[in-house]
Amino acid sequence: MRLLTTFLFVLIATITLSAQSAIGTWITVDDNSGKDRSHIEITEVDGKLSGVIAKTLDPEATPTCETCSGKRANAPYIGMEIIIDAEPDGEKEWEGKIYDPEGDTEYKLIMWIEENPNVLYVRGKHWTGLYRTQTWKRKV
Repeated sequence: MRLLTTFLFVLIATITLSAQSAIGTWITVDDNSGKDRSHIEITEVDGKLSGVIAKTLDPEATPTCETCSGKRANAPYIGMEIIIDAEPDGEKEWEGKIYDPEGDTEYKLIMWIEENPNVLYVRGKHWTGLYRTQTWKRKV
């Protein structure tokens, strides 16, 4: 009985901690139309979070990035890394870099989860101090 109780405690603790993690697939939403735009797959690599475009949801989107330059010029959207080296800053917050393919710009990234573990707030901050925050939904 004691073993079962310990097992259940560990299982519940693991589920709770993983529910507050940014690891998983997230649905981005278009700022203008409010429609689902893409799926971003966030994984952990060497203690840092990395996010790649896993799926685009706009049927009219081109398969490659025509606005990107450098190593991303004309690269496929699928598999493109947009969240780079996000390190933990507290229990439910991460800081790193985020790449915006539309503007071909990299920004400082701050991501966090509040009460709802299925909502990820993603903020890109420009060196001028201006920023934009998006709300991503966990794909379940």
